This record gives sequence, C-alpha cells and structure tokens, in this order.
Amino acid sequence: MTQRTLVFTGGGSAGHVTPNLALIGRLRRSGWSIHYIGSGEGIERGIVREADIPFHAISSGKLRRYFDLKNIKDPFKVVKGIWDAYRVLGRIRPQAVFSKGGFVSVPVVMAAWMRGIPVLIHESDMTPGLANKLSQPFATQVCVTFPETLRHVKGGKAVCTGLPIRDEVLQGSAAGGRAMCDFHRQKPVLLIMGGSQGSRRINDAVREQLHELLQQFQIVHLCGKGNADPALEQVRGYKQYEYVTRELPDLLALADVVVSRSGSTSIFEFLALRKPMLLIPLSKQASRGDQILNAESFEKSGFCSVLEEEQLTADVLRERLLQLYEERDVYVERMQQRAAEDSTDRIIGLIEQAAK
Repeated sequence: MTQRTLVFTGGGSAGHVTPNLALIGRLRRSGWSIHYIGSGEGIERGIVREADIPFHAISSGKLRRYFDLKNIKDPFKVVKGIWDAYRVLGRIRPQAVFSKGGFVSVPVVMAAWMRGIPVLIHESDMTPGLANKLSQPFATQVCVTFPETLRHVKGGKAVCTGLPIRDEVLQGSAAGGRAMCDFHRQKPVLLIMGGSQGSRRINDAVREQLHELLQQFQIVHLCGKGNADPALEQVRGYKQYEYVTRELPDLLALADVVVSRSGSTSIFEFLALRKPMLLIPLSKQASRGDQILNAESFEKSGFCSVLEEEQLTADVLRERLLQLYEERDVYVERMQQRAAEDSTDRIIGLIEQAAK
C-alpha cells in the first residue's frame, strides 16, 4: 500500500503551530508521512524541527492591515512563496494540505489549489484572521473552533470541530513540575503566561506585586524571550522562564490557577485541563481584537474571569487573582460540565475524507 502524505502549514506565532502538532502525532502513529512548509525566519521552523518533522522553507511576505512601506515589496515575496510552495508540493505529492493560518500559509494554500490538492483550513479564533480570509476561496473545507465563527465563513464550507489539543499537554506530571521549580505542597501554584513573546505589562504588574503574591502563591512566570529579571533568580517560590516547550505540560499540571492572554490555543488547553483562568486579552490597539472576543466567549460560558488590559494595574491584578482562587471550585465545576469531545479525532476524520 502506498504511504499517504500530508503537508501542514502555518506560522508566525506558536498558536499557529502547536495545534498542528496535536494532529501530527496521531497521524504519524496511523502511518501518514508528514511534511511542513513554513517561513525560514518564523517561529514555526524551530518548533517543527524540534519535533523531527521535515521542514521546507519558502519566501513569505507579511500581510498588514496598516500602511507600511514594506507593503510595496511584500506582495512580490508572496508571489515567490507561491512558486516555492508549488515546487515543494510537486516533489512531495501529498494527498491533502492542512493550514493553521498565519501569513506564511497563504502561498501554500494557493499553490495547493493550483495543483488540485484538497486543502483544509483551521481557524482558532472567533473571527477569521486576514490570512485565513484570503485562503478561504481556495479551501475545500474550513474547520472552526467557536460555533459563533460559522456565520463568518461563506459557501457552506465551515464545520465546527473545536481545537485539537496535544496528547502530551493532557499527560503532564504535577510532581515533575514541582521538582523542576523546586516548589513544595504547602502553597497553591500560580502560572503566568504572556504568550510566546511575553507581555511587558503583565510582567511589570506581577513583579510590582511579587512580594504580596508570594504570601499566597508559589509562582511560575513564563515571561517571554529577553524578559527574565536576573535580580529575581534567587527569590524563593518564584520561578521565571523565558519560554518552555516540552516542560509546559508538567507546569500546567502543577498550576492551580492561570493568568494568560486569551489566544485560542492556550485557553482551550486550560479548558481541557480544567484550570481556572484570569484572561487579559490583547487590546484593540495591539491586535485586531480577536483575543477580546475569545475571552468574552469563555466568560459568557463561565470558564474564566476577564481583566481588560486598560484596567490592568498591580493592585487590581492581585485583587482579581485572590478572587479567582477563592472561587476556583465554581470555575472547575462549570468546565467539567462541558461535554467531552475529541476535536483531534474529528479533524483527522475530515482529513481522511478529503484525502480520498
């Protein structure tokens, strides 16, 4: 029997890559050959290579909603990227392409359409990003995470699948996380995540209230590359990391409550693990507002507490965290009531169907 081949694409942020890894693990175990197409300069290259997946770099221009002189030359990069992807797909000859979004995915989706290869797109956020909007006309099917997103996809292509969660995220060890951080069992653990790039405002608020927070919690702080504070390395009960990958499942298992941005990948992982969460979405000044909508949806379902970035101060952060911890059992109960669904298996079923 000829081995089936699938190409993945998506990049620009960890949220455009890690859901792909959830699918790749199971597909490999069922005999699929996997390749990944991304940008040579993007975050996806390192993540994919660490997972030992063949990686093919293509030219990629950034898609901007604002004026920038780079907008003049980047369309030429996109055209070259289409040609690069067209050649790669010609060599690999996959049965299908799965795109997670991000600007690097657009040339790959278009090249696959030109070669007659079925394309499935996955949209994590409530409203489709610009890359996925441009890719939709060339897609066979569009998988969405939130039911509210269905109305944003035309042509009857959309199906609500939820978000694929990596198996390893669900298999973390609290004991492993405790040993990694040198924590004890006498205090609860607060996990703070600002996204793959970190968040200066969240970092500053935490550190301003660090002494007071340590009276209640032990703290794991994922502060982003270049944002670690050397002066705090020896503070007992406080452990800072610029970025973690394989260690994240153990840290998630260890956490009693979480502070995070509201990127879709992260919050659905917290939901699957039943972690009470305080979400601080990126403001509209710093994003297209997708994180605000994600947080509002989760808050409406009773899964989280939301703190707007404009209201973020050190004092308010501490007050809201203490309230979240006091009400943690209520949040856990609401999350447990959510019907269990395996989004990963559902999406793999759609991939199998398209590949035929």
